[in-house]
Amino acid sequence: MFISACYQFIEHLRVIRCASEHTLRNYTIDLNNFKDFLESTELNRFSTKTPSEKISYLTPTVPPHDSIPLSSIHHKTIRRYLALLIEQKQHRKTVARRLSTLRSFFRFVRSQGLVDTDPTEEIESPKLEKTLPAALTYQQVTHLLEQPDISTYLGYRDRAMMEVLYSSGLRVSELVGLNVADFDKSALTLKLRGKGKKERVVPITKNGARWIQSYLEHPDRYHYFPELHLEQRRQPIFLNKLGTRLTARSVDRHFARYLMQSGLSGEITPHTIRHTIATHWLENGMDLKMIQVLLGHSSLTTTTIYTQVSPKLKKKVYDKAHPRAFSR
Repeated sequence: MFISACYQFIEHLRVIRCASEHTLRNYTIDLNNFKDFLESTELNRFSTKTPSEKISYLTPTVPPHDSIPLSSIHHKTIRRYLALLIEQKQHRKTVARRLSTLRSFFRFVRSQGLVDTDPTEEIESPKLEKTLPAALTYQQVTHLLEQPDISTYLGYRDRAMMEVLYSSGLRVSELVGLNVADFDKSALTLKLRGKGKKERVVPITKNGARWIQSYLEHPDRYHYFPELHLEQRRQPIFLNKLGTRLTARSVDRHFARYLMQSGLSGEITPHTIRHTIATHWLENGMDLKMIQVLLGHSSLTTTTIYTQVSPKLKKKVYDKAHPRAFSR
């Protein structure tokens, strides 16, 4: 049955693929969307008209209403689903992501012998416009970093987070996953757990290290939660107002507020800071291979995109290549 197979797939992602909570959540959202489509448009093909409970990546127990046979899902079913998404004016990226989720799901269930054929094999992915990642200037980054009110404890925490993001080019999931024991203030390094739980050690600037250290020593950090002293080395670096680990969603929410305060326009997110420092590293002469290692990219192709982002680099290449660049 479809829902039972979804739970097996999610467990596979969690245990074998070591997927992050963010990844599990996104896969679950896409599988629930497809399940809702099946139950709302294909119900006459199933034995019951009772919609099942939502699939949860947190709950391993399969709901009792699992009436959708995997064998009933064909390539025409997938085509109807994609047509509905397009009819609903879903963004092409959303359509492509949901199809990608179904591809991964059906590859898994086929590998488990639950189906004989993969209904997504004959489906072409929608063509996406290739867009370059946004990057800020150094002046814009400085202006953004100055937005938190560091006279308050939470404002101080937010400034420290933003400084660390820019210092080392972290993903938000890596930032919120940091524990006190991952910070080596003498070696100026951070131990990160990236995609697929892969660990890597990255350098941090003296400025970034000073912000972490001063945040850890902030008097209000333990004022309301003195018990945190007992497990200090194991605890998260960045805490919410309840004294527990800050979530990526909270970081996004705080960042959006500071972005509005700053007056900067465009689609800027915490991930933009990662793109920005990568671009600045490249502009200042850092080797692409080193940037790949620091960012934790599995492929150098992903890192190469930053050569197209920087207007400074484009101008340098243009001046070097143009036959009249140095003519009088």
